[in-house]
Amino acid sequence: MFDFTNVLQLVQSFEMLQLLGVNRVVVYKTSSSPETQRILDYYTNKGFVEVIPWSLSRFLNVSRGWLPEHGPGDIHYLGQIPALSDCVYRYMYQSRYVALHDMDELILPQSVNSWSELLPLLENRYGADKCYMFENNVFPITVTLRPPNSQPLPPQGCCPGWHNVSGVNILAHLYHEPIISETHYSNFKIIVNPRAVFIPTVHGLRGSQKGCSWVDRNIARMYHTRAPRQTQLTPDKLIYDGRLLSYSTRLTPNVNTVFTESFKTQEILCFENCFAPPAE
Repeated sequence: MFDFTNVLQLVQSFEMLQLLGVNRVVVYKTSSSPETQRILDYYTNKGFVEVIPWSLSRFLNVSRGWLPEHGPGDIHYLGQIPALSDCVYRYMYQSRYVALHDMDELILPQSVNSWSELLPLLENRYGADKCYMFENNVFPITVTLRPPNSQPLPPQGCCPGWHNVSGVNILAHLYHEPIISETHYSNFKIIVNPRAVFIPTVHGLRGSQKGCSWVDRNIARMYHTRAPRQTQLTPDKLIYDGRLLSYSTRLTPNVNTVFTESFKTQEILCFENCFAPPAE
């Protein structure tokens, strides 16, 4: 977490992870906005989030780019790889599984509703004590479209208080870019038994006991709500995926509760599913 201000997506991600059955989230924090810190304090007090101060930039010239030409420095890309290594070894004997991914990424099962149900399926199909790699599906935040005609239309007046919170609403971006080799093979993330890991890296592992397996996208895949990767695409080339909406009836009131309790916002009301608003 470096100069982080995306509060709405952060809360949505934390609440989604709880719905998926995650017991703890560990945030490696360098800097953030006061609003973000308030959210971190809220979840820390609940016992769900643990914040690890990650102050490498006080001692090193930390690169802000993943390539040297994008941001030269003494250590690669905000010290991300050391953070991943620290996480794996710190929780190696505390956690059955560890997921290594970013704030704007969610690994969603397709036939079951939680990681608790998903992981036994993966063990049976791909073997236990391996790392499981999930295909990256990019949902560009520059495009907001209503669901197709066959899907439910968005209810009126849903979650007006969210407009007053900085950040991205993941429920408003339900169309992903076509899968290409770059996003599939280079930008995936993993869930792994940490005791089988020797060396993690940003995407996957450099060394492990039993290697990694690609997870079939029809079993589970990663939802990456972010700036577009394929910037040349027009909206009609994007592909609708409403899987997130199946969680919305539980997600939206949980998110509203967080904002009410942490920010004392006024009358954030949402009693139905939150869907993407219609295109302007």
